[in-house]
Amino acid sequence: MASTLTIGTAPDSWGVWFPSDPAQVPASTFLREVAEAGYEAIELGPYGYLPTDPEELRGELDRYGLSVLAGTVFSRLHQPDSWDFTWRQVTDVAALTRAVGGQHVVVIPAMYRDEKTGAQLESPDLTAEQWERLTSQTDELGRRVREEYGLALQFHPHAESHVGYQPDVERFLESTDPAAVNLCLDTGHIAYYGGDSVELITRYPERIGYVHLKQVDPAVMEVVRDKDVVWPEAVRMGAMTEPPLGVPDMPPVLEALAGLGRDLSGIIEHDLYPCPPDLPLPIARRTKAYLSACSDVQLAMGEIR
Repeated sequence: MASTLTIGTAPDSWGVWFPSDPAQVPASTFLREVAEAGYEAIELGPYGYLPTDPEELRGELDRYGLSVLAGTVFSRLHQPDSWDFTWRQVTDVAALTRAVGGQHVVVIPAMYRDEKTGAQLESPDLTAEQWERLTSQTDELGRRVREEYGLALQFHPHAESHVGYQPDVERFLESTDPAAVNLCLDTGHIAYYGGDSVELITRYPERIGYVHLKQVDPAVMEVVRDKDVVWPEAVRMGAMTEPPLGVPDMPPVLEALAGLGRDLSGIIEHDLYPCPPDLPLPIARRTKAYLSACSDVQLAMGEIR
C-alpha cells in the first residue's frame, strides 16, 4: 500500500525555543526562509512566536505558501493540581492549530532541569503515584483534545524529561490508551539516550502518530552522557546535527515508517538554540535535499513531500 510522508519544518530548526527572545530570529524571517528552503508545511512552535490571531496567521502562511501540521505544548501532568495549567495552554494552541488546518497537538512533558539554564528543578525519577497521574491525565487530555477540537494528541518523549529513555517510552505506551494518545516519534531524542527508533516503530506500529526526524552527533553524545552535560549546554555543544552526519541512520527509519502502510506527517527538526541567524537556512536546504534523495529507498512510501 503506497503512502505519503509529509515532512515540514519548525521554528526549533531556526533556533527558536521561546515566544520571544533576543537571541532568536523574527517570525517573518523564519517564514520567509522556510519557503526559500522549499518546505510547504510547518509546526507553530512556542505559542506566541507566530501570530496568534488566526486571520493574521493565515495571511502570513498564504503569503509564503505554507500549511500547518501541528501545534506544541509543554505539560507537567505528573504534578498535582497541574490540569488547569496544562489545559489553558492546550485550549489556546489547539484552537489556533485547528483554525489554520493543523491536525495534531504535540505534547512534551516538562523537563526536570530548566530548559534555559539547566538548573535542577525536581527529581529525574517519578514515584508510582506521579507516573499514574501522568499517564491517566495524558489520556484524559487526548480524549478532550479529540472531542473538543478534532485533533490528535501526540506525546513527545524529550531529553531530561521523565519519559526520555526507551524503557520509559515503552512503559508510557503500554500505560496509555491508543484511542486517546499516540507517539510523536522524535528520532533525535530517542537516540539521545541510546534508544532505537526502528525498534519502536516495529514493536508499536499502531502507536506511531507523528514524527520528528532528527539526528544526534554520537561523539558529542558520548561526552554528554559521560559528564552528565545538561540539555541546553548539550545543544550548544552540537549534540543535534544535520543528516547524514549523525544517528540514527535515516534510510532504515524511513523504510520502517513506509512499512506502516499509511500516510504520516511530521517535521525535520534541528535543535540550535541559540544560533547565528545565517546558520539555519543552509542546513534546512541541505536536509531537505538529503531526505528527498532518501525517498528512493522506501518504495512503499511512494513519496516524501
